[in-house]
Parts: sequence; C-alpha cells; structure tokens
Amino acid sequence: MSRYKTGLIFGLAAYALWGLFPLYWPLLEPATSQEIVSHRAVWTLVVCLIALSFSKKLKETLAILRQPKVAFRLFISSALISINWLVYIWAVNSGKVVEGALGYYINPLIIIAFGIIFLKEEMRTLQKLAVAVAGLGVLILTVGYGEVPWVALVIATSWGSYGLVKKKLNLGALQGLAVETLISSPFYLGYLLWISHKGQGHFAYSPGLTILLISAGVVTAIPLLFFNGAATRLPFTIIGLLQYITPTIQFSIGVWIRHEDMPVSRWAGFLIIWIALATLAIDLVKSGSTSNNSLAQAD
Repeated sequence: MSRYKTGLIFGLAAYALWGLFPLYWPLLEPATSQEIVSHRAVWTLVVCLIALSFSKKLKETLAILRQPKVAFRLFISSALISINWLVYIWAVNSGKVVEGALGYYINPLIIIAFGIIFLKEEMRTLQKLAVAVAGLGVLILTVGYGEVPWVALVIATSWGSYGLVKKKLNLGALQGLAVETLISSPFYLGYLLWISHKGQGHFAYSPGLTILLISAGVVTAIPLLFFNGAATRLPFTIIGLLQYITPTIQFSIGVWIRHEDMPVSRWAGFLIIWIALATLAIDLVKSGSTSNNSLAQAD
C-alpha cells in the first residue's frame, strides 16, 4: 500500500475517534479538566513506554532527548497539545461541545494556511473550492455565535501549530508521542500528587472512575498515534481537509445528544460545511487513483 493511502487510513481513523471524545470526557466527572489532562499525559506515557519496550526501541527513543533541536521542538509540541487538551476537555464538560466543534472547523483553514506558507504546498482546484466553501460556513457559524469564540480560537490555533511542529519533526509516531509525553509528565505527575495530598484528587475515588482515568491514556494515545502517522505521510493541506470529520461528529453529539442550542445560523453554517466535505470527498476519490503527489510513494 502506498504511503499516501496508508496516511489517509490513519487520518480517517484519528479524526473519527476524536469526534467521539465528547461521549467519553463527561464519564470522568467529578474530576476537573486539569486532573483529566494530567492523567491523560501520565497514562499515555505508560502506554508508550510499554509499547516501545516490546518493540525494543526504548533506548533509541530516549536518545532523541540528546538532540537539543529535536528535544526543544518536542517541548513546544508538548506545550501546544497540553493547551489543546485542557481547553477542549473543559469545553466539553462545561456544555460547550458546539463551540469546541467550531474550533475544529476553523482549524483546517489554519492548517492549510500553514501548509501553503511554511511548507510551500500547492492545492488542486477542488481543494481550493472546498476550502472556500468551508470558510464561508465557518464565517456563518462564527457570526451566529454572537461573540468572540475564544474556546474555538484557542483549540484551532494550538492544534494547527502542534501539527506543523510534528510535521517538521518527521519522527516515528510512537517515538514522537513518547518523548513528547515524557517531557510533560513530570509536571502532570507533580500536580496529581499535589491534589492527592490535599485530598482533592479523584484517583481511587471509585473503581469505575479510577479505571476510566487510567484508560484516558490509551483512549487518547491511539488517535494521536494515527495522527502522527498521517502527518508524516500526507500533504499538510490534505490533513487539514480531513480535519472536518472530527467537528462534524462532535457537532452532532452536541446537538442531538447533549441538546445544545442550535439557532438557524448554526444550521446554515453546518450545512454549508457539509457541501465542502462533499467537494473534498470527490477530490479524494479522484486523487486516490491518479495521485502524483511526491509523498504518495510506495513504502
């Protein structure tokens, strides 16, 4: 299978799983968003270390920290993903699933802009049309929201920047995620120990909640690994366009399961973005059989 098709499968899997997350985070209450993010990082590191040990790449992975430039970029990516998770989980558990979805609708435009500006990528005609239509939908959603959607903007910019850093690093998916979480985990572990000492932590609060907090590492590590695998195989513009899968699922959860407010303007923006998705689907079908992208080479 070509790198392009493998990357496409990874990308579709990552974004579909992320779309389902609003169903998971409320299960971890009464844990706060800070506590959930901390457990996510610590248990993700445990998962990565176990996987690296089995693949006999642990020593090779830790050696990455001896490369100052790479280690610094991973520190930056670690900070960006921490901001993204913290704001996103807080939004979901605060009844702002729709605004969180708006952030992920805006994000592909940022990713595509980064791809064109920093990576000198080019877009095909149908991709340009999809971006233009999606941009109109995002504009309608933003205006209809009635105020500056800071949650959406933070989610979009932090995730777009994270993707750009990971794209430039071009590390193995598991290795990059392992070092990234290794850098941040001491801070998160310290926080968990601190709130436990104060009697404010929820680990061991109940067997069910404890299992869910531990599972946060696995649940979040899997789509991140898929994303990292897609980021090294696909053009950044394609990654940006695939991003619309996640907010579409999240938006649906916010409206039909969480029953958040849906004025006419939001419906209009939602439908317009679906038109963009249909345009993208046509382009992906065409490019899948005649792709001449430089990244679409056989493994």
